[in-house]
Amino acid sequence: MRKQFYKYVIPSVLAFALSGVYAIVDGFFIGNSVGDIGLAAINIAYPITALIQSIGTGIGIGGSVELSVNIGKNDVKAQKSYFTATIFMLILASIICTAILHFASPTLLTAFGAEGELHTSAMAYLSIIVLGSVFQIMGTGLVPLIRNVVTSSAAMLAMLVGFATNIILDYTLIYIYSFGIAGAAIASITGQGLTMAICIGILAKKSNYFSVTAIDSLSGFIDLVKHIIAVGLSPFGLTFSPNITLIVINKSAIVNGGDVAVSCYAVIAYILCVVQLLLQGVGDGCQPILSRYYGEGNTKSLKINRGIAYRFTFVLSLVCTVITILLRNYIPVLFGTSESVAEACANAFPIFSAGLIFFGFTRVTTSYFYATQHSLPAYVLIYGEPVLLFIILLFIPHIFGINGVWAATPIVQVIMACLSLIISNRKKYKI
Repeated sequence: MRKQFYKYVIPSVLAFALSGVYAIVDGFFIGNSVGDIGLAAINIAYPITALIQSIGTGIGIGGSVELSVNIGKNDVKAQKSYFTATIFMLILASIICTAILHFASPTLLTAFGAEGELHTSAMAYLSIIVLGSVFQIMGTGLVPLIRNVVTSSAAMLAMLVGFATNIILDYTLIYIYSFGIAGAAIASITGQGLTMAICIGILAKKSNYFSVTAIDSLSGFIDLVKHIIAVGLSPFGLTFSPNITLIVINKSAIVNGGDVAVSCYAVIAYILCVVQLLLQGVGDGCQPILSRYYGEGNTKSLKINRGIAYRFTFVLSLVCTVITILLRNYIPVLFGTSESVAEACANAFPIFSAGLIFFGFTRVTTSYFYATQHSLPAYVLIYGEPVLLFIILLFIPHIFGINGVWAATPIVQVIMACLSLIISNRKKYKI
């Protein structure tokens, strides 16, 4: 059973890490070529980029959970229906998202606190990212389907090729052709476009899952959409909630620490993004197993695999905590920060790292809930986190200044871990 668990989880963890490294690669090249303002611009624009990717992830995982549960039930018609509906939803979401964000992005950046040169630089990046929404939504949405109907290794391969392409194009467009922030955006969407193309090629071999006739009517399609969204809101929130945190902390950092604090948080956010996605990869990696056991009614295997996930996440989060603290003086150098930003980062990293173990526990618990179609507790844990953070940031910075801004995140993570423990031990959800 452990072998099966790691067969799914290890490729998933690596794939999710690559998702985070996408942002770091852009930050690395931009930080070293443009400087602090470039870092701050990408950081303040990133929540919109993450929103696009989270929509794809939410739809893809929502459909995959329903698909896996019905694989466990051996319901072939339902498997085809959910697979086909998921593909259609990804296409529709790509069109709608591109249209809305094309017009809304300037206003959103202003709402995030971007002004003057920061706003101009952020728009140079974001305008290209939005036009490539289809690549990001389809790429992130098709990967979970591959993980469920093919293998986690195939999903990881698709992301790895896209990641390698992003690195090569970042270097070429930013350093050789001096495209600056726009070059980073072009590199990102090209890499994600290649991931999408590979996913389509892999899934084409599983064409027996795609069947328009499996959706017998518009009302039937709408019913499938409702089920996918009900589950998908959890992984959507799970992927996007760190970026709501990004928005809230950016605003608070601007008020309490100015441009230095925003650039400092840009570096921290890049590293935390990778670590948090690593931990989320554990929960999403074991989702196919948990969903199938849930569909089969095999509670014993369900409990065993959840326990393995908790232990693996604890070790992984502990290792990440130690590494980020030990390297806190060296990480800012990679991004070409100024001395003042580097010093601020070195002081802030230990504060943020303190919450990673609690974050990992909550993420696995949340993944278990949506993998077994328990959406309500998943919603509470996911969407309660940014709400609580917003409330805490209303008063803590007034007492502790910029350190209060940094401390808000680990405080929230401790509270949410305690809440997830309480909910998972309720009779209704206990296994």
